[in-house]
Amino acid sequence: MDNNEKQSLLFKNFPPVSTADWETKIIEDLKGADYDKRLVWKTNEGIPVRPYYRADDLEALPYLDTMPGEAPCLRGVKTKNNDWIIRQDFEEADPQLANQLAREAISKGAQAVGLNIQNIEKDSDLTKLLDGIDLEIIPVHFFNGSDYPAFFEMLLGYAGNAKLKGSLDFDPLSWLLLYERFHKSAEVSFDRAAKLINLAREHQPGFRVISVNCQYTHNAGANMVQELAFGLSHAGEYLNALTEKGLKAEEVVPHMLFTVAVGSSYFMEIAKLRAFRVMWNKVIEAYASKTDKAGAKTTATSKMFIHTITSNWNKSIYDPYVNMLRTTTEAMAASIGGADSLCVTTFDNCFKKPDDFGYRMARNQQIILKQEAYFGKVADPAAGSYYIEKLTHELVQHSWQLFAGMEADGGFVKAVETGWLRESIEEVCRKRDQDIAARKRVFVGTNQYANTAERMLDKVEPRAQLSDMSVLRQYRGPQAFEALRMAVENHAKKGFDIPNVFLFTFGNPVMRKARATFSGNFFGVAGYQVIDNLGFSDIKDGVQAATDAKADIVVFCSSDEEYLDMAAATKMIKEKSPKTIVVVAGNPKDIIGQLNEAGVDQYIHVRTNVLESLTRYNEILGII
Repeated sequence: MDNNEKQSLLFKNFPPVSTADWETKIIEDLKGADYDKRLVWKTNEGIPVRPYYRADDLEALPYLDTMPGEAPCLRGVKTKNNDWIIRQDFEEADPQLANQLAREAISKGAQAVGLNIQNIEKDSDLTKLLDGIDLEIIPVHFFNGSDYPAFFEMLLGYAGNAKLKGSLDFDPLSWLLLYERFHKSAEVSFDRAAKLINLAREHQPGFRVISVNCQYTHNAGANMVQELAFGLSHAGEYLNALTEKGLKAEEVVPHMLFTVAVGSSYFMEIAKLRAFRVMWNKVIEAYASKTDKAGAKTTATSKMFIHTITSNWNKSIYDPYVNMLRTTTEAMAASIGGADSLCVTTFDNCFKKPDDFGYRMARNQQIILKQEAYFGKVADPAAGSYYIEKLTHELVQHSWQLFAGMEADGGFVKAVETGWLRESIEEVCRKRDQDIAARKRVFVGTNQYANTAERMLDKVEPRAQLSDMSVLRQYRGPQAFEALRMAVENHAKKGFDIPNVFLFTFGNPVMRKARATFSGNFFGVAGYQVIDNLGFSDIKDGVQAATDAKADIVVFCSSDEEYLDMAAATKMIKEKSPKTIVVVAGNPKDIIGQLNEAGVDQYIHVRTNVLESLTRYNEILGII
């Protein structure tokens, strides 16, 4: 029997199962439970995600038969592999020190660098900054400039005949986005953009001089649909303004660079990059349908250069090494999604200036993905995944609808100047913040599973943050919980004791253990000292132990049925220590009235808003 016959026999023994059969079996197993509520997940964008996908879910999807490198670039612009450029950025403003950092990084695996040019005022400064860096091999990206046309002319003089790679972070529309006003004026901004494009076209055709910084909406808390729609509108505004000044779309697009932040929603982030390329292709198609004054159609390419950077929004001060896990997930998503370059930020950059260890870890994460995990070997590694293909399509549909609405209402500039864009992001943030406060959105080490022995107050370095100045608030999801815990640390620094929480475990072994674990996590988030116990067989012994511990908070951990037996313990604790806060872990609705009469102060359970509750405990305990 040859292989074909064996395969045919195998398929006969295992006939295909239809989607209808799968659904029937699932509904049967649910035993009357609501299918949508139990199994369909809704993303932050409101996109329903089914528990599984099959080939027939892709039958109506467009673009699936396209190849890598072909429009609409769903599968990326790379045809032979999935390689990307390992980039590392340095905030250091001193030219000589920045040069040392850059050269060290290049010698240890970085393939591109980003350099701060805020102190570059003359040719000698630029020479110090770029000394020893081969500009024809290493792409260099320049940020924090005050006058990019003047800097670019200086760079052109320094480069001479060398063919530059890299970019300028010239993005006046991001200034508008952040501050809801132009730095100079719209006219001056677009004149400078046109000048940079013309200089690049004439002298450095491989250099990108206009950036579209989509990471600002991400780090303000926008959802992915907003990121894509606002980023597309942002880029489209440049095309509109520059073509009105006489430039052609095909003269502008090769000199644009898109910077996209990648978060930890793994499959959605992969789909986001793929969707962005598809949507950009649609925009370029619109320009291809136009003609210039001479009647010639545009030949602009839809191949966008996407630089990705790991998210700031989800990084935490507490348990900071967890940030390495987050950036690893983000780097994987960026590479699988087809990023052209990637910068992994240092794991501790949200609270201190990066150091050699942080830079090394960030760099090596990418090197491992390339050289050990081989993520760069296969073009469009996500191709054929029913789940990712479907998510990509959903993101395109939802984002394009939002983008089209913005354009109909006047475009990016109007959306920003009227405050609509900021308000729409803030509306999303309110829901995200509520989910974080209630721990529906978990940050390990911050709002769940905190290390109560960790102290970070004295490790946080004072640093000016963009969030201190911008109208569009740049913030991190965990920061409200961090502020809560910092207050507790500061309280201790002033000479006061850290509040201690005594877990009064009694009765049913399973329930007392479960509720003790929940309560320890609950109060550990604030950095309180948690005193756990194996369980008390006699309530009086538990009361004595709690008072001996001089507990600020006593938490009853038992089953609902046994809490009424513990009401007497409440009275005893209050008699011995009237200021002690007595808390019940759970929500025993039938006996709450009786427990309140006995002196119980608070209740904590899975539906409690953890942030609000802990803020209230801090206030009661005099921690501000």
